[in-house]
Amino acid sequence: MNPPAGSLPRAEPTIVQMLAAAARDAPQVEALVCGERRLDYAGYLASAAAFASELQSLGAAGGRVATLLGNSIEACIAALGTLAAGAQQVPLNPLYTAYELAAILQDAAPRVLVVDANLAALAEPVARAAGVAHVIVVGDGARRLDAGSGAVASLPPPPAADALALLQYTGGTTGRAKGVDLTHSAIAINVAQREALLPTRRGDRILCMMPLSHAYAMSMGLFLALHCAGTLVILPRYQPDEVLTMVSRERIGVFLGSPTIFNGLLAHPGFTQADWHTVHTCYSGSSALAAATLERWRAAVGAPVYEGYGQTEAGPVLTFNPAGGLVKPGTVGVPVPLTEIQIVDVETGERVLATGECGEIRARGPQVMRGYRNRPEETAQALRGGWLYTGDIGELDADGYLSIRDRKKDMVIVGGYNVYPREVEEVLFAHPDVADAAVVGRPDAYRGEILVAHVVLRPGVQPDADRLLAHCRERLARYKWPAQWHFVQQLPKTPANKIDKLALRRSLT
Repeated sequence: MNPPAGSLPRAEPTIVQMLAAAARDAPQVEALVCGERRLDYAGYLASAAAFASELQSLGAAGGRVATLLGNSIEACIAALGTLAAGAQQVPLNPLYTAYELAAILQDAAPRVLVVDANLAALAEPVARAAGVAHVIVVGDGARRLDAGSGAVASLPPPPAADALALLQYTGGTTGRAKGVDLTHSAIAINVAQREALLPTRRGDRILCMMPLSHAYAMSMGLFLALHCAGTLVILPRYQPDEVLTMVSRERIGVFLGSPTIFNGLLAHPGFTQADWHTVHTCYSGSSALAAATLERWRAAVGAPVYEGYGQTEAGPVLTFNPAGGLVKPGTVGVPVPLTEIQIVDVETGERVLATGECGEIRARGPQVMRGYRNRPEETAQALRGGWLYTGDIGELDADGYLSIRDRKKDMVIVGGYNVYPREVEEVLFAHPDVADAAVVGRPDAYRGEILVAHVVLRPGVQPDADRLLAHCRERLARYKWPAQWHFVQQLPKTPANKIDKLALRRSLT
């Protein structure tokens, strides 16, 4: 059942109004920190308002503004200025190639592109070819977007709640990227939904090294900080030494991570010497952490990791383990308020499965996308009967906690048995020799498919497939044992920092 609307904490109706409220109530509080640069909420508001006015003068209102920016103060101001201008932001990953940019800019048709100076040579010719009318270059060696100390500027009237706010291109591993249309209402209510399960503290200091072009960092970093009038401490990229230094120097309270980051820091020689005493909450998304990793992290840091689940199409948060309730390792928690999750059969998507059965996850709630831009057929496939079909495989337990078993397309059929690689990976993660692992299927003339394990070992450990296979034999049915082992230095990642299983499959052909 859906919780009553009254169970949502109070939140402003748009992200822009969250910024205005924070600037009104805490004007001198640090809003953004990046390197030596610091900006308070009064300056943040003035900077976003000034940039909104500039964008409106370029005719961006009612259209789209693409941002090709690394993690920086400019990235935050550009995002809020775009939304305040009444334009739809198109956040682009700065790791994109010219080929990837061309396809997205053609599809998005933005009026303006805001680009980092170090990416301008790559992006400007692509933007011109795509018909982008204006290119604004910012960053080192170019202009900054902060308006300066004491600057005063007024925001335009707030955008309508049902107007489009974000056009986020999914970082999928197959095919051409799809643009997800999200409204101001969808992303603002998703902040309140997340807050209901994971309440922030006023003035929290949040460390963000995840790409601010990605839905996870925007929701759990950029927007979360605005809601609690907190300080967003931005790292340009994940660098373990810098992370360990900044946690102490900036008195971080909220730590925003992913399995790659948590596993990487746990393996870092300086991890146990770092000062974590101010950290009270850690978030993880992307994919589930092994129970052993969660236990090791909490024992060392003294703060829990709350795991959640979502996707760009869902605003993005759908579930989280609740801070004020039971936390179940190995699960991604319970649905956020006003959200319903069901598990349905993978063949038709219509038969609701019983507790404990694996099937496709479908969801509905006010945070779900309006649809895919220029993709009516794919929109109709993803949004059916009021439900968002996620393409993920999962199961619900008796308490309503969701466990992710795998992507629907990642399921491997071995000798007629369905195998979800995530289950095998969890077993491998529990082995003390394993730093990271990914399992994929490979066609096999006899069994249909076999499982191939790609394993990153901890420093100093010698490859020993027999030892790992013996470990799997103790914990998995025979048909779930990997038939082949590849020991690698690192696993390939997508631009969204997820393990690129498509690349792993290609490496086997």
